[in-house]
Formats: sequence, C-alpha cells, structure tokens
Amino acid sequence: MYIRITSLALTAFLAGCASSPNFDTTLVDRSLTPSSVTAEPAISLGKTAIWGGTILDTRNLKDSTQIEVLAYPLNASQRPLQESKPLGRFIILQKGYIEPATYAQGRQLTVIGTINKQQVGKIGKSQYTYPVIRAEKLHLWEPYSDKSKTSFHFGIGIGL
Repeated sequence: MYIRITSLALTAFLAGCASSPNFDTTLVDRSLTPSSVTAEPAISLGKTAIWGGTILDTRNLKDSTQIEVLAYPLNASQRPLQESKPLGRFIILQKGYIEPATYAQGRQLTVIGTINKQQVGKIGKSQYTYPVIRAEKLHLWEPYSDKSKTSFHFGIGIGL
C-alpha cells in the first residue's frame, strides 16, 4: 500500500512540473528573426520559424486573426525572455477566430509556423514592415505569478 501511495504522489508531482508545451522544432530555422526576415524577405519565404513575444494587438478579419507581437528571444522552454532586448515586431496569421480578450495586449505567446509574406503597417506615424508568420502551433503563456514559482520546503522539528 505504501508503494502505491508513493508512486501516485510522485506521478502527480511530476505531472505538475510538466507545464511547458512541446514544440517540434526539427524543421525550424533558428537563424530567422523578425529583423532578419524583414532585411532579406526573399530568402526567408516558406521557411519555418519559432518566435515569441508580447502581444501588442489582436485583430479579427473575415476568415482569420492577426496578432501583432513585439518579439523577444526564447528560453529553453520557448517562452519569451522579456528581460532581453526586443528583436522587432511581427504579425501572426491564425486561421479562424481568436478571442481578443484572451489574446490581450501584454500577454506572452510563442508561435511556430511558416514565413508567409511581409505586410506594411504603421507604428504611430511611421511606416513599418512586418514579417508575417502563418501559425501552425500557437501557445499563450500563463502570466507569471508568485504561485507559479516553485518552492520546496523540507523540515523536521517541533513547532510551538
């Protein structure tokens, strides 16, 4: 009975640790960044990239949703590192409708997809050329909180 309870507890503990999504990065060209794609668009078209960052805007179109993102480098779990220098902006093209309240400004996400085209837009009054990535897998990260930080305490003693 003791072994069963220990096994069950260990399984539950390990399942709780597995909170990162699984991205298949075998076809990803890691040299691609939003800035490099904007600089050399012809070389990048059709290649697979994995990018992430902070959502700036979400717009629903007739048959798809566009998400404007400020890109950051990714950590080993593919989560954006907001403490780092931004890598430029890009637009995610996701088929179908995405709820803008869920994919709200300030949330972090990671996308894996194909470099599709470039799109000209504006940031304030300045013109900006955005690389567009057609999403194959999109992951919206939960906000960091004190609860998400792992803390483990082990102690033996008597409390009074």
